[in-house]
Amino acid sequence: MNSAPPGKVNFPALWQHVTSAVAHRPWSLHGPDHWRRVERNGRLLAPRCGADVTVVRLFALFHDARRENEGHDRGHGRRGGDYARELRAGWLPITDDQFELLHFACVWHTDAHQHDDPTIGACWDADRLDLGRVGVIPSPEYMSTAFGREIAEHGTLFPWEKELLTFTEE
Repeated sequence: MNSAPPGKVNFPALWQHVTSAVAHRPWSLHGPDHWRRVERNGRLLAPRCGADVTVVRLFALFHDARRENEGHDRGHGRRGGDYARELRAGWLPITDDQFELLHFACVWHTDAHQHDDPTIGACWDADRLDLGRVGVIPSPEYMSTAFGREIAEHGTLFPWEKELLTFTEE
């Protein structure tokens, strides 16, 4: 169970809980290794585009957490968002507005192209910036945020490598 102070997500404990409850192997295309890269990407994007970093980090964990296969898995985003709803009372001390952003981002992350909300946009860009794992080069035209487009245009996160090194597990 969550042992974080009120209003703060205990990310290490939540990650442990969610990853222990899924059938994905850590290295699967849509499993925990992918979720960590999405979290890394989101933590880089969020401050630059005014996104809620807590929601972006939660999206990274839940967006593919209820996939049933590695192929086209219709409804997996909704299942991930609904799983977040199941865990909300004990694990996610977030506001209703934050939860609505998280749920929307999970549900629509594969079916929508772009979004004007900076938090939803950062969630989707963070996921799309990891498309290289399946041999797809992320395209700037599918990014929602200006910084997401900038990263996609560079084709790598290396220009921001020093910032990435500052992220901790908290």
